[in-house]
Amino acid sequence: MKKLVPFIFCFILFTQVAKGQSTHAILDRDYYHLIERYEILSGEMSPYFHSHIKPIQRQNIAAFADTIISQEIALNKIDVFNLNYLASDNWEWGKKADNDAKRPIWNTFYRKKSDLYHVDVKDFDLHVNPIIHFNVGKETASDVLTYSNTRGISIRGTIAKRLGFYTWITENQEVLPSYVREYQEQNGVIPGQGFWKSFGDNGYDYFNAKGGISFDFIPEYINFQVGFDKQFIGNGYRSTVVSDFSNNYFYARINTRIWKINYTNLFTQLISDVNAGPTGTTNGDYPVKFLAHHHLSVNIGKNLNIGLFESVVLGDSTGNSFDVAYLNPIIFYRALEHQRGSASNILVGLDWKWNFLSHFSFYGQLTLDEFYLKELTSGEGWWANKFATQLGLKYINAFGIENFDVMGEYNFARPYMYQHFDQYTNYAHYRMPLAHPYGANFTEFVARFVAQPWPKFTVSGTAILSNYGTDEADSINWGKEVMKSYIDRQQDYNNEIGQGLSTNFTYADLTLSYQIMHNMFIDVRGVYRDVVNEQAARNRNTTHLSLGFRWNMARATYDF
Repeated sequence: MKKLVPFIFCFILFTQVAKGQSTHAILDRDYYHLIERYEILSGEMSPYFHSHIKPIQRQNIAAFADTIISQEIALNKIDVFNLNYLASDNWEWGKKADNDAKRPIWNTFYRKKSDLYHVDVKDFDLHVNPIIHFNVGKETASDVLTYSNTRGISIRGTIAKRLGFYTWITENQEVLPSYVREYQEQNGVIPGQGFWKSFGDNGYDYFNAKGGISFDFIPEYINFQVGFDKQFIGNGYRSTVVSDFSNNYFYARINTRIWKINYTNLFTQLISDVNAGPTGTTNGDYPVKFLAHHHLSVNIGKNLNIGLFESVVLGDSTGNSFDVAYLNPIIFYRALEHQRGSASNILVGLDWKWNFLSHFSFYGQLTLDEFYLKELTSGEGWWANKFATQLGLKYINAFGIENFDVMGEYNFARPYMYQHFDQYTNYAHYRMPLAHPYGANFTEFVARFVAQPWPKFTVSGTAILSNYGTDEADSINWGKEVMKSYIDRQQDYNNEIGQGLSTNFTYADLTLSYQIMHNMFIDVRGVYRDVVNEQAARNRNTTHLSLGFRWNMARATYDF
């Protein structure tokens, strides 16, 4: 309980003066693609949010959709459909949503197209929706039939125009593709999930719960959130600093937006390790650590955004290592580390996004873990020159084809990036990387397209080519696995990306989605995955085909 005192104190303080607020839209790659698409198409940065900080508040999404609909932009019927979809999904905050149902069920359910049930009275707003996902598939690498069976509920609302709240909980039974099961067997965790237990011969049974509260300390300027969920920082398909690959975690987030400036403070409690047996995650103590992240971004002119950020991970075996000094929302962590003799792990970096010609977005990230210019320029491959980089380009309505969007992205991370001397200070949560799914010691190219030939029909595809270096055995450390200690590194010099057992990775997927009604989809999906390693016994190849039905739920990708 002592570990949560700083967060509870902030909560009590801010709720005394909170005014209007909203919760955020759950992370969903397809959903946020629409937001980014119309920001690029508008020709300027959105005045309502800085899109590299996700998730985004619903009231800001609604205001953005209303603004785009009102602008004199050439919108075809598919664009109008998409913007109405965003407006309807956040109708309680918007003005342009055409969301009234023509035939409510028993005059009680689906009075709004987007909500199974809602309440909209003075001082109280409530939205209740089911979460359902059924999926069945078959792959070439295994005779096991894959499937997903997910049932759950999502609830969101506001109280007295002061407090926003949401909860999202599902109960799941899954038999995953063979390479995901292999990841679980090697790491003891299911990608993106937490506590689990075995189900049948090849399946997993687990809950996925997230939720939180939100309020504006100063309306339209300072928002405060406390919850249990994920975050994503960046404009790309991947992130070199905070991605949504790992499990949910407890967080407090302060977002300050004024003029052209956006400043985000993120304070989280992470799980440094977890014990898992063959039948599931064990109960008991879960050792904790903490992450604090500051991100400052500025819009320069109409089209350019530049951001600076720093992150610190701190913890020890006592579990009581949180230093309240790190709650200071305006500080340079490296200076604090020196002043207090801390053994924490600090990352610093910058990101950028340039939207131009109402068709393109050039973006990127540079994240530094440790850096010594003299060693870098020597060209001798010093182990502690650890950094990761991302460069990407998005092209909206590509090659003159309406509603055809493409992107290309290049990522790399040096060996030993994100590692630290133990599990309490490395850049991982629940045995999963906090940034890129590979960990480090890789290069990667990602290409993706999204085509929407008709309003309710979308075709999307992703291709990934990468090279990374793996370890010959658990006792060896060439710098890829974040959970290993850099103390056990193989060498001080002559380190290069891809060292160890060189592995070439190829991944491609193609998904056809049809939206039956609001947030209800039929998906047909094909995945090809090929891993070629220097040790032939580690080679893996599979093709996986699946058919699924989902309702108020994002698609799971497992693109690693």
